[in-house]
Amino acid sequence: MRRFLFHNFRLIFAIDIWVRQRFTLAGKLVLGGLVAASVFGVDTRQTFAYQLFSLLLALLLLAILGSWFSRLKLTAQRELPRFLTVGEPFDYRVLLTNHTSSLQQGLLLSEQIKQNPPTFAQFSQIREKNQWRQNWFDNYVGYPRWLWLISLNRGANVEPKLLPPLPPKGTLAVSLRILPLRRGFIHFDRLKLARTDPLGLFNALHFFSLPERLLVLPYRYPIPPLNFSGSRKYQKGGVNLAMSVGDAEEFMSLREYRPGDPLRHIHWRSFARLGKPVVKEYQDEFFVRHALILDTFNDYYYEPRFEQAVSIAASFACAPRSHEILLDLMFVGSEAHCFTSGRGLAPVSKLLEILACVEMSKEPNLEHLYPLLNQHLHSLSACICVLLNWDEQRRSFIQWLRAKNIQFLAVILSQDPESDADAQSVGVKVLNSEQLASELAALTV
Repeated sequence: MRRFLFHNFRLIFAIDIWVRQRFTLAGKLVLGGLVAASVFGVDTRQTFAYQLFSLLLALLLLAILGSWFSRLKLTAQRELPRFLTVGEPFDYRVLLTNHTSSLQQGLLLSEQIKQNPPTFAQFSQIREKNQWRQNWFDNYVGYPRWLWLISLNRGANVEPKLLPPLPPKGTLAVSLRILPLRRGFIHFDRLKLARTDPLGLFNALHFFSLPERLLVLPYRYPIPPLNFSGSRKYQKGGVNLAMSVGDAEEFMSLREYRPGDPLRHIHWRSFARLGKPVVKEYQDEFFVRHALILDTFNDYYYEPRFEQAVSIAASFACAPRSHEILLDLMFVGSEAHCFTSGRGLAPVSKLLEILACVEMSKEPNLEHLYPLLNQHLHSLSACICVLLNWDEQRRSFIQWLRAKNIQFLAVILSQDPESDADAQSVGVKVLNSEQLASELAALTV
C-alpha cells in the first residue's frame, strides 16, 4: 500500500506545483468555488449552483486565454558567489534587460532549482528530524516526509520577488535571497517570470534557461586554537614536499665533493669558478603534521548526526593554527582518501570543498583507515577524530591510536548514557548536539 501511495506522490506534487505557479490567490478562490459548484450543481433541478459553475468556468477560461497573449523579450543573467554556507542566507544579483520599447511591469521573479524525487529506499529509510511529532496518518502515508525529501534534494530555497517596472531598452538589477538547506552542489535550472492576466486570476510564465551550479560548504563552529604537545616530525622531502616538486630536501650550504655524492647535487657555477667539484648540501625538514579523521559509516541514507559530524570536521579544518602545520583530511568513501593542506599545498578552502561533497558509507569501513594511517604514522604529530557512532569497532580504533603513542583528540555526539560513559572511559570527548556551538568553543586538548 505504501509503495502504491509513494508512486502517486509525484503526480500529486506536480499538480500542486502547477496550481501554485499558475493561479493567483484570487484564481485559487475561483477554482475552489468552481469545484464546489460542480459538486452541488449536479442536479440542475434542485439547485442553481450550475449557473455559478458556468460563470466561474467562463472567468477561468478567459483568464487562461488572456495569459496566452503575454509576450516578453528579456534577457537575464545571474551573479552567483563562489561558495555558500549551510543555513546562512545570501543575497545575489540578477540582471534583467528589456529589449522592447514598452514598459514591463507586474512581473514576479523566481528561481527553478533542479529537484530529484527520492527513491523508495530513501523514502523508507530516511528519518525526518521531528518525524515523531507528526500524527499517525502523516507518518503512515508519508507525504510530508516526501515533501521534506524533495526540499532536501533541491538544496535551497529562493524567495520570489515582485519586480519594479522595467524601463524600455533598460536593465534592472534585482537581489534574490537564497537560503541553503544542505551542503553539496545546488543545480540552478531556470529563472522564471510570472505575469498575471488582466483579470488577476491566472499567471503567464516565462522561463530563461540558465543552468549553473553552486557549492554549499558545511556550517562551521568557532573552535579555539588546539595546542597539541606533539613534536615536529621528519617529513620526507621537506619544503619541497610542501611545494610538490619531488623528494629533494631543503638547501643548507655548499661543501666539497665527496665520493658517492650524486651528480645532480653538483653546483656547476662554483665548480667552474673554483676548478674543483662543489656540491649542494641539504638538511632534513621537520614539520608539525596533524591528521583529521572523519568517520563516515552509518546504516541510514541520511542522518542528521552525520551532517553535524561533517560540520565539526569542517570546524576543525578552519580552526586557528600555525601556517607551518600540515593537516591531512582522512576518510573512507569508495576507498580510503587523504587530502593535505598547509605549507604551500592546498588551502583550507579545498578541504571544505571536499567535506561539502563527502557522503556516508553503508558498509563498515573504519578498518580501511589502518593502512592509510600506518603509511603516515611516522610523520604525524597528533590526530583529531570525529566519530559518528560508538561501537566495538570504534573503540578498538581509539585503543589502536593510543597504543601507537599518538596524541589524539576524539569527539563524538552524545548517543546514550551507556555508550557515552564507555567512550569517555577511553578518552573520547562526548558533545551534546543541542549545545554544540558552546562546547566546541570551550574545547581543549
